[in-house]
This record gives sequence, structure tokens and C-alpha cells, in this order.
Amino acid sequence: MKLSISKTNLSGLQEQRNMKSGLVLPVLLGGLLFALAALILNCGGAGGDPPLPRQAHASPPSSYSVTDLGTLPGGTFSSAGYINNNGLIVGSSNDVDGNSHAVMWVGGQIVDISTPGLGGPNSGAVAIGANGQAGGFAESSDSDPNSENFCGFPTGLKCLPFVWQKGAMTALPLLGGNNGEVNLSNTQGEMVGAAENGTKDPQCLSTPYPNGVGPQVLDFEAVIWGPNVGQMRQLNPLSGDTMAEGFGINNKGQAVGTSGSCADTYPAPFAAGAHAVLWDADGSVHDLGNLGGTLNPDVAGLGNIAFAINDRGQVTGCSSVAPTSGSSVSTAFHGFFWTQKTGMHDLGTLPGDVVSCGLNMNGLGDVVGASLDAPPPTGNPKAVMWQNGQITDLNTVVPADTTLYLLTAFDINNAGQIVGIGFDPVSNEVHAFLANPIPGGGPAARGASKRPKLPDGVRHLLQQHELH
Repeated sequence: MKLSISKTNLSGLQEQRNMKSGLVLPVLLGGLLFALAALILNCGGAGGDPPLPRQAHASPPSSYSVTDLGTLPGGTFSSAGYINNNGLIVGSSNDVDGNSHAVMWVGGQIVDISTPGLGGPNSGAVAIGANGQAGGFAESSDSDPNSENFCGFPTGLKCLPFVWQKGAMTALPLLGGNNGEVNLSNTQGEMVGAAENGTKDPQCLSTPYPNGVGPQVLDFEAVIWGPNVGQMRQLNPLSGDTMAEGFGINNKGQAVGTSGSCADTYPAPFAAGAHAVLWDADGSVHDLGNLGGTLNPDVAGLGNIAFAINDRGQVTGCSSVAPTSGSSVSTAFHGFFWTQKTGMHDLGTLPGDVVSCGLNMNGLGDVVGASLDAPPPTGNPKAVMWQNGQITDLNTVVPADTTLYLLTAFDINNAGQIVGIGFDPVSNEVHAFLANPIPGGGPAARGASKRPKLPDGVRHLLQQHELH
């Protein structure tokens, strides 16, 4: 099926964005950008061979060029969370109002897809599915009766999963609760995430989780929306658990995520759960194991969670590691690489770091994420890539004149293009980046560099958006 474009919806979207931000970009350009997006998608074809060349798998490229993707007008923060095999990018950006807006980058241009949205001030896009569908989370104008702060924005509003297509954002169904979110999609039109049900769980904590969301009142469950409009199916947690969330899905319908209880499982940013799990296409759930650690409710993101699965069935995510000498509880987690044959393998950290996480992977098994010098939210991240089990600090393989310091890599496609967030020490802003591998090398690489000290305001923004 080909993507069709509604000129009426797109013109209205662009006009409202222009009125709100004072943008001088002509309305016509907005329509041309979406037309370009449609052309790119149609050339690639849902589920077909990627139009961008696949990178060689023998060794990582010696150098990457880095593009600062910028922000919406007046903004100081943007995040690129996903890049598909056609090179389309989605994420979020604030603008002069300070709120988070779901955005798409098409041909290097940023386009606000959050207006009119679902009525609330904040949103973010995290996936591009089949036929040009974008998915993510967006606040509505309705107050959450339980004030759960589900998506990490302290507004007291409901936060809903959405699908965006043809210039319009539509809320996806829930399981009887008030909140939910999309986390990833495949090329078959399926989106995976979490949706609340109506069950008030006495195991829920009476205080916010260590990442700032909550306090949770209702249980939420992993769900898959699609591929047909209105279609939804629940993925059950492990036996004995009461909650689950799906974070990754491949083109075979296999999904991964986390399973646990309301006492130890919470949504992003810095999501965590008791058990990293895989759901087969038939809905059966499997525990992927762990790296020997324990749960620790005092450390954000510490637990066992699977974030991505490719069509080979390879999985990456984070798992708590064994406590250090003299301690009875874990204080750190590491990225992992799992296959059915080998089980869970510790990907380790950069030298001197204590925390890492594998956030996404491509069809070749290349993993991207972050390595930190301390647990979140106080730890300072470096964007990293693991290839054939070997870790590379992406800051060491970018040109010496690169202005951004790469903090976290959120996704990598089959052409080896990487997206994430980087810090500009001159402006003290965090911007989305695109890193393109340079065949045969490139200009002199920056090499080892000292981590920058992040201002408190920047760290606050990272607490809202990191690992989302």
C-alpha cells in the first residue's frame, strides 16, 4: 500500500505551526517535505529490502560525519529517537514555549507533527512504521484522575499512545485505564508499547519511582496495536507477575520488553522492570535471564529490560549486574546481547565506567546505546556502539571539528546511520544528531576526549528524555 498525502491536513498543520512559532518557512515547503517522505517510503517499500546500502559487518567504520539536526525555532533541546532504513528520523524537540513536541526530520528539515495533537502540551515520536505511520506518546487535555505522571511530564494530564499519519494524530486504544505509550514499530504496521488497565494494584508504591514518574496506581500491560486500524492485543507478563511493557518488535511479530510488579516496574524515562522478556508471535512469553544482579528500587533504570529485537531474533537491552564487594544489592546495570543459542552476554562498559545499556540494534546485530560513569540520573553518558561484542566510544571516531559531544545513541539502521542526542558546550544545549559512516575513512578523528560537565538545566532535560 502506498502512502497518500492529505493536502488539507498538512496545510493546516503547517499553518498552525507557523502561527505558533513565527516560522517564516512557507506552507508549501511543509507539503513538499511530506511529499518527499512519501516518495522515500514508497521507494523502499514496507518490508522490502532497504534502499540504503547495508554496511559491511567486518569492522566498525573508522570515522563518522555528524550532523546537528537542530531544534524547533526557539528551542534548546531535541532528541532523535529512531531512524528507519529509508533515513527518515523521528523524535522530539522543545520550542520557545518549552514544551516537548513530536517531530520528524525529512531531508534534513525538522517538521513539527504535534499540532493539533491530542490536546495536551507535550508529545514525542519514537517510531516510524509502515506506510509513513509515526508512533509515540502525547498528552491529552484531560486530567489524570490518579495524577500518575505516566510520561514524565509533571502536568497532571493523561498521556496516550498515538499513531500519526497523513498529517493527523490519533489516540490508540487502552485496556480500560488512563495512560499508555508506543515504544517501537515494525514494517508490518504493528506498534508495541504499554496500556493501562483498570486494576488498582495495592503493590504500587505510594511515592514516585526513582526516575520521577508516578506514583503509579493502575497496572499497565504490554500491547501490540495493529496492523489493522483499531486492532490491539495484550501480551501477558510472566507467571507470577502483574505488569509488563513492550519496547521492541521485529517484522516476524516477536516483541521484547520487561515483566514485573507495580513495585518494581515503571515506564520511561530510565524504564525498569524485574525480568527481561521475549514474546513470540503466538504470544507466549519467555524470561531472557539476567546478568546476576538484584533489583534496587533506589536506582533509576536498574532492573532487567529488553529494548530491541531484530529479524534474526537477536536481542539487546540492560540487566543489573552482581553487587560489588561488601554490598547486598546491585547498584549498576550493563547492556546485554542475547540469542537463543548463547543466552545473555554482558556487553560491558567503556573503561572506567560502571553503567551501560543497549538501546537499539539493526538487522546486522550492531548495537547502540550509552556508557555512563555513574548510575542515572547523576551519571554522565557517552554514546557508544557495540559491533561483534566490541565497544566503541562514538566521540572518538567523529571529525576533530565536531561541535557536539555525543551523549546517547538511540538507534542505528542497516546502513549504519546512527541517531541520538549530543551536548553543545558552547550553547549549553542538547541537540539531536545524525552520524553517517564515512566509507574508507575521513578527516582526522577527534580521538579520546574528556566528558563535559553538564549544567543542571541540561541534566533536568535529560532526566525527562533520556532512554525514552
